[in-house]
Amino acid sequence: MHGYAAPMAEITLQVNGVENALSVDTRTSLLDLLREHLGLTGTKKGCDHGQCGACTVLIDGRRSNACLALAVACDGTRITTVEGLADDGALHPLQAAFLDLDAFQCGYCTPGQLCSAAGMLSEPGPSAVTDDLTTDPPLTPGEIRERMNGNLCRCGAYVSIVAAIEEVSR
Repeated sequence: MHGYAAPMAEITLQVNGVENALSVDTRTSLLDLLREHLGLTGTKKGCDHGQCGACTVLIDGRRSNACLALAVACDGTRITTVEGLADDGALHPLQAAFLDLDAFQCGYCTPGQLCSAAGMLSEPGPSAVTDDLTTDPPLTPGEIRERMNGNLCRCGAYVSIVAAIEEVSR
């Protein structure tokens, strides 16, 4: 084996409101950077192929599978993980609704579900989204299921997950 040095790149990311200047291997996924370099383990590694949604984060406000995004491609972006959803110690409305309605069982998919729901509620669509994440007209359970279809729950907590998102969107 020859002494191959992995190509490195200098990047800057704003993660949960904190500016981070990092030197990373150009092959590092955003998921691995968050978990291994920044210690933000809330974002989960599920399938590592973009099929389960456990790693969903917000990149510049848009939901994205962190396992498929190269960290170098995210240079200069604003990343929000599940750790960044809460506002100064107060739970995000989705986090509170997930707790109130038992919208999780094992909890492994929950960070991705929460980030995906937060992103979904801020996306343009047939329902207008207000500043407090409510929609006019309110999203139906069917619309929520359709919009959240990239996030899997092996425990089958979908009924409660949809109910929690529906409560916040009302």
